[in-house]
Amino acid sequence: MAGDSHHPERRPERAAIAALTESFVAGLCEWIRIPSIGVDPAHRVDVLRSAEWLADRLREDGWPEIRIWGEGPALPAVYACWPAADPEAPTVLVYGHHDVQPVDPVERWHHPPFEPVISGDEIRGRGASDDKGQVAMHLLAVKAHLAATGQDAPSVTLKLFIEGEEESGSPHLRKLLEDHKKDLDCDLVVFTDTALHEREAPTVNTGQRGVLGGEITFFGGTEDVHSGRAGGAIPNPATALAKLIAALHDDNGRIQLEGFYDDVLEPSTKEREDYAELPFDERKWLAHNGGGAQAVTGEPGYTTLERIWVRPTAEVNGISSGYTGPGLKTIIPATATAKISFRLVPDQHPAKVKDQLEEFVAKHTPAGIRAEVSFRGEGVPPYAISPDDPANATVKEALELAFDQPVRFARAGGSGPAAVLQAWLGVPLVYLGATLPDDRVHAPNERVVVPLLLKGAEAAAHLWRMLPERLTR
Repeated sequence: MAGDSHHPERRPERAAIAALTESFVAGLCEWIRIPSIGVDPAHRVDVLRSAEWLADRLREDGWPEIRIWGEGPALPAVYACWPAADPEAPTVLVYGHHDVQPVDPVERWHHPPFEPVISGDEIRGRGASDDKGQVAMHLLAVKAHLAATGQDAPSVTLKLFIEGEEESGSPHLRKLLEDHKKDLDCDLVVFTDTALHEREAPTVNTGQRGVLGGEITFFGGTEDVHSGRAGGAIPNPATALAKLIAALHDDNGRIQLEGFYDDVLEPSTKEREDYAELPFDERKWLAHNGGGAQAVTGEPGYTTLERIWVRPTAEVNGISSGYTGPGLKTIIPATATAKISFRLVPDQHPAKVKDQLEEFVAKHTPAGIRAEVSFRGEGVPPYAISPDDPANATVKEALELAFDQPVRFARAGGSGPAAVLQAWLGVPLVYLGATLPDDRVHAPNERVVVPLLLKGAEAAAHLWRMLPERLTR
């Protein structure tokens, strides 16, 4: 492969992965066949089966310490530890998840979602990309690292924490971290539920946005009333709520919650330069990611990538009020409801945004209307790590060795438990993933590109070799 003659140190890891590829693909397909849909109570037994499958595979690979954490209300998580031969070596915790999204609408799948299909260099099936493929990638990386180094144990003490309810919003993650704090003690977290920018433009993710979801309900009366008998004389909660929603942004798309931008941390100059150098086709992006939208929009002064990676948002997810059936029903509805969500960026915090939204709603609630604001859980905080962090720079170097090309920095517009992990464990968290934004995760016909997983495994194998010299305990 191009570049190998100039970098002979790459060959052992790459050769080991090539020798293990067939068994890797077969094992991943076997795991995908287990329908571990964590959000569906009917599949709770399948989540346990998935955890047991992973534990069995880890035993086959030689991991000396493996446990399934299935106690309490949390769906089963898998923990494993493989100590380094050197007791002074740093400890690295790899985080991922083995639960998967529901498959609805199932009629849009080209094949049964849990009967994986190999098509060219892709594996298609639910969980292939999110996140079984990337967890399996790390198992492969450990085997390749041992084969390449000739060691009986990894160069760093490796721990795995593979959660069973990430797709449910990780409701019991904090409890797991509290109950197993000693087991999860480490010097670095490697978060492996993340993607590259494009197949030909590999990137290191440096952060994820947080998320906060809520619901605003306006109450007018106790029941719907005839619009001819009362219209013009009583407040209409649907109209009042529409005005509130219209006031949420100004004409430039800026969110109008008081103090909303006070804590927003701008990305570094280096990060913005990297974003600008990444390939980006606006029309192609709209076609694949924009849901049929005809144009991009957003805050002036920011590119589309910056708007979805490093800027906060407020989006109306749904509005309901009154009669929406066929024909007309001339009423003034008693209530109106809007579901709303915020994507947050460093250094915003969900609790503070909750207060800001409640103040905004109170300010925009007219006389004669009663408002209620509720939230879905605590929200997920945002997270970002500096591109200059030594561990982050090492991940970048490892990816460059595996991909034989320069690697730039990027961020993710979605959300995950990175900030929770980092806060509880008190150590840096870096991202290492090898999937693609168009893998159709959470949608019908999910897929993963096998050659990218193999490169990701090679990068992780390089990382375990490199970290003892780069990471101090």
